[in-house]
Amino acid sequence: MDRLSSMNAFVIAAELGSYARAAERLGMSPQMVAKHVTALEQRLGARLLNRTTRRQSLTELGGEYYERCKHILTEAEAADALAQVMNDTPRGKLKVTAPVTFGSYSLMPLITGFLRENPQVEVDLHLTDRFVDLVEEGYDAAFRIGPLGTSGLTARPLAPYRLVACAAPAYLMARGTPQKPADLERHECLGYAFSARPADREWVFFQGTVSYKVRVASRLLINESRALMSAALDGFGIVLGPQDFLRTALASGELVRVLPEFEAPSRSMHLVYTANRQRTAKLRCFVETVLGRFGPV
Repeated sequence: MDRLSSMNAFVIAAELGSYARAAERLGMSPQMVAKHVTALEQRLGARLLNRTTRRQSLTELGGEYYERCKHILTEAEAADALAQVMNDTPRGKLKVTAPVTFGSYSLMPLITGFLRENPQVEVDLHLTDRFVDLVEEGYDAAFRIGPLGTSGLTARPLAPYRLVACAAPAYLMARGTPQKPADLERHECLGYAFSARPADREWVFFQGTVSYKVRVASRLLINESRALMSAALDGFGIVLGPQDFLRTALASGELVRVLPEFEAPSRSMHLVYTANRQRTAKLRCFVETVLGRFGPV
């Protein structure tokens, strides 16, 4: 006999106090309920129910076994419900957080496209450069740039967050164009800083497998990318910023890439979310969409 079915028959019989009432609940004969309970007792080698012509009661083992069976049946029901949850139509509010620049310039096209594809979903997108605790603050998912600490969250790696070094033609005309990373020590380098992380005083470039580290001076520290780019457009210095964010200014010639023979540093990026047993369809669909757009391949 199927053990889960036997456990269910035993639990119902124990709760209702008789095989006849359990049979009525389960839609089977009292004899079949008895067979299920007997099968369990034979498997355990001990009695679960004390039965008389007038009443039945749980044995000491039966009481303990009853509690375990209830837990197992609840878990089995939750597991069966998981398929329905996973295959359900995405709906409801999805609360997401992301760094400001990435969220404003790289993520927004994905968000709007996701909403068009899923008309029953709402997205509450919070852009901040501070560290957000998903559990404490009630977020479904977060984009994290940089090394991950130990958090107990599920982390899906994304393509690296690529940076590029560039400056306005006027600045390069006045100060000269650096030919190698070490030349940056003699230049004004614009620094991005925010409360959760100090400005990068060391920029790393790559040429093949060789890395070049250079200490840079940042007299101007700004915690907002648009203001940082404004300073670069004004010809104040060399900026190291996100490739997606600077692409338009580079294409128009307002900014010019420096050190093109060297690969600018990139930062690791992940999508993190709580590893719930029953991940909702809205989150599952969002994760798949993000991996399709920003996945590591």
